[in-house]
Amino acid sequence: MTRPRPGLNRRHFALALPSALLTAGCAAPRRGTGHPGDPIVLTLLTHYSSGVLKTALQEPVDEWNATHDRVKVRARAVECTDLLTTVMVRQAAGQGADIIQPYCLWTGQLVRAGVLRPAPPEHAAQIRRGYSTAAVGAASYGGRVYGYPTEAQTYALYYNARLLRAAGIDRPPRTWPELTEAAERTTRRDRYGNTLVQGFGLSLYDDSTTVGQTLALLSAAGGTFVAADGRSTAIDSPAGQAVFELEHRLVSRGASAPGVNVYQAFPAGQVAMVIGAGWWTGSLKPLMGAGYREVGVAPVPVPEAGRKPATLGTGFLLGVNAASRFPREAWEFLRWLNAERTGARGVTRMSALQVSVGSLTGRADDMRALLGRGGDRNLRPFLDALAYAVPEPNMPGAQQAKSLLRANIEALWTGQQSVGEALRSTRRQVDREVSRLW
Repeated sequence: MTRPRPGLNRRHFALALPSALLTAGCAAPRRGTGHPGDPIVLTLLTHYSSGVLKTALQEPVDEWNATHDRVKVRARAVECTDLLTTVMVRQAAGQGADIIQPYCLWTGQLVRAGVLRPAPPEHAAQIRRGYSTAAVGAASYGGRVYGYPTEAQTYALYYNARLLRAAGIDRPPRTWPELTEAAERTTRRDRYGNTLVQGFGLSLYDDSTTVGQTLALLSAAGGTFVAADGRSTAIDSPAGQAVFELEHRLVSRGASAPGVNVYQAFPAGQVAMVIGAGWWTGSLKPLMGAGYREVGVAPVPVPEAGRKPATLGTGFLLGVNAASRFPREAWEFLRWLNAERTGARGVTRMSALQVSVGSLTGRADDMRALLGRGGDRNLRPFLDALAYAVPEPNMPGAQQAKSLLRANIEALWTGQQSVGEALRSTRRQVDREVSRLW
């Protein structure tokens, strides 16, 4: 998977499975019987379909296969936008992979559909001990852990220090008033009124730049998207209203131009600040070259000084299919990959894998060991955020609820709805969606 990651920055449900997958990609994988001389073959379905991620995952798979005779692992991959549909279609056809790597947002849906198997007690205990609270929460549903967290993505404020300096700003904003002022001061237009530099990067491009950014600000304001019981939205709280008002204000004052693709504009020096997930650092370095020196990362600004920091946490997990014939062997492979410590630094294979591609896991101790020796300085704020991140809601219907929220955010940013209308519309639509699943 190349950077920016296809699917990772477009984490929305692919509504139709490509015909090629239905006709060719869903052939049942060959599996061993477990009899002497015929090793068990575990299939692993992932979204690491190309580039450095595919290579990075294949290395530990090859290591396992070279050192284990009785159990072998075969990795299969599809694009992230096809992953949920592929999992569901293959499961319905009785061809599900033994191990799957879903987006944590889908956990509730996959549990309700009978796809994910709860982690055995010894694995669940190991996960709870070894990972941050946000990572464990993202990989859990209904109080039960369903897999080992792999990627742990937190959101923070990316900024271009050169653009801030040019506007007379010597540090990134810490509060929303400072954010608004910095966004307005760094915005530049040509004599025809065309935006040359967007102060704050609100962008309609994908889920991460619309919903992810909005939920990070909502967390910073002490709000939540969904009520604790998962049966209704809480977006129209005072915190939700404050976030929508902030975004509306930035757009109406011209400090944000939602039609701009921030994944292109920020590396080109055309966006001063944007809230994004930690995986983006791995894309920015090769895109910007020497210009990456001017990129900094800071915590998501809070509404006013003195507030405790908070942000959004998302991620992926590796779990075992409820239909797998070899769950014990599958969990042992996942323990080996995600919990067994190896190498001179004594970190897990998954942690080393993620850092090698510019990402993080939810194992803060591993991350500190790996980043403590010349790692990218811009990953550290995302690591710090593991301690205070709020996991993305993952109840049944979470993906559709997120899509509905995105549609209303876009309507707000493009002037089709007022703040009040967007909040009311989101509540009506999301409540209808999540309540029908209970």
